[in-house]
Amino acid sequence: MDVKEISNPSSPPSTMERWLSSARLGLGLDRAVVFTVLARAWTSGSGLITVFLIARFLSPAEQGYYYTYTSLIALQMVFELGFSQVVLQHASHERARLSIEPDGTVTGDETAHARLASVLQLSVRWYGVGALLLGLALIPAGLYFFSSHQHLGDTVPWRGPWITAATAAVFAFQLDPLYSFFEGCGFVSNIAHMRWMQAIVGSLLAWATLITHHGLYAPAAVIAGQVAVGATWLFLRRGLLFDLLTHKTGDRQISWQNEIWPFQWRIAISWISGYFVYQTFNPFLFAFKGPVAAGKMGMSLSFANAVMVIAMAWVSTKNAPFGTLIAQKQYLQLDALFFKALRHSVLVAGLGIIAIWSATTYLHSTHDRYAEKLLSPVPFALLLIAALLNHIFASMAIYLRAHKQEKLFQLSLSIAVAVLISNYFFAMISGALGMVAGYLVIIVVLGLGGGSLTFNKYRRLWHANEGNA
Repeated sequence: MDVKEISNPSSPPSTMERWLSSARLGLGLDRAVVFTVLARAWTSGSGLITVFLIARFLSPAEQGYYYTYTSLIALQMVFELGFSQVVLQHASHERARLSIEPDGTVTGDETAHARLASVLQLSVRWYGVGALLLGLALIPAGLYFFSSHQHLGDTVPWRGPWITAATAAVFAFQLDPLYSFFEGCGFVSNIAHMRWMQAIVGSLLAWATLITHHGLYAPAAVIAGQVAVGATWLFLRRGLLFDLLTHKTGDRQISWQNEIWPFQWRIAISWISGYFVYQTFNPFLFAFKGPVAAGKMGMSLSFANAVMVIAMAWVSTKNAPFGTLIAQKQYLQLDALFFKALRHSVLVAGLGIIAIWSATTYLHSTHDRYAEKLLSPVPFALLLIAALLNHIFASMAIYLRAHKQEKLFQLSLSIAVAVLISNYFFAMISGALGMVAGYLVIIVVLGLGGGSLTFNKYRRLWHANEGNA
């Protein structure tokens, strides 16, 4: 539990305190949201500095390699198969019947204790095998891709930076389920604070590599910094980890076949589909139009994603509370919490989109040299609108997954296939404008349209005739 300060009742709050309190309530800010927004605001704000340093210290071709690295590293989503979401949801449901003391001692229902331990033990085994497979696949795949798409005059030394970044990604992959597990156990604000520290350390290391003219090692530096901070945070919670990793589960352990796999295979499809929705723009442009075109798309996507990452904080930090409310059948509170968070997130995303598009349009109108690193105003506007609509789709997915159900997997798969075909086709014939236009149409029809129908259908079905517990 967070410690609250006790104010002196004889001292009425000042005007500033009342204003801050009203603003906090109006924007739906709590400790978890604040730290998550700080982390994502730092990522976005520092991203502006990173973009400047990339433009200053990397050539247009190197910029293309930089952003294509990040797209290929995201292949780890294929190996994760969405298991971190499964870990979070199962942990939050078992956590509802337990108490975790400051020293890491777990008290409460013994069956829930055993099942919670089983969730952690299973996730550690799963990600251990996944990390090995990731390393064996990711490094060779990148070496093959870049060596097969060398362009005339391309003399970028890419092999060392790629191998280093991919290796760092393998270590980060092993720690991810532990963060999700702690979130499910109620450490939402603690994890958010840790991710803020990760963002700061990662950015500082990236800037150092760029300034010292080792810019293509920046992706590896970011990941290495995040691993160092995360490993330190987990070490300080080793008491709880050790207790659960060594706890005897007996016949009360989670059944992977009966309880996890029916949920996971659907979320895995959605997870893999997410890769093809977000990460194929850069590789296809790199292959068909060259690293310079890929660099423009990559930098524009980084701005769009930065806004959505901040806005998603209002919804994603409620993931564990959603699961707990569902376990307690508190559906009225669940809906009130979700829709309030969604309204705030869309407002923040909309304001961010307006600010970013206005700034980039100004750069293009003044023919600033940094404008050449970004998409032109029209395709950039289409990309930002599509990102906002996809944000709404992702928020609905979080709500449905909190029920330990994955009902959007068919839509996610359809969107992924459509975006994959669209990106491949338009990358060949028209480049960035056709790609983002096709993406927007797909998200409007399948994402917002189909997603809303599915969301409303299952929300009514699951909560029918159910009151508050």
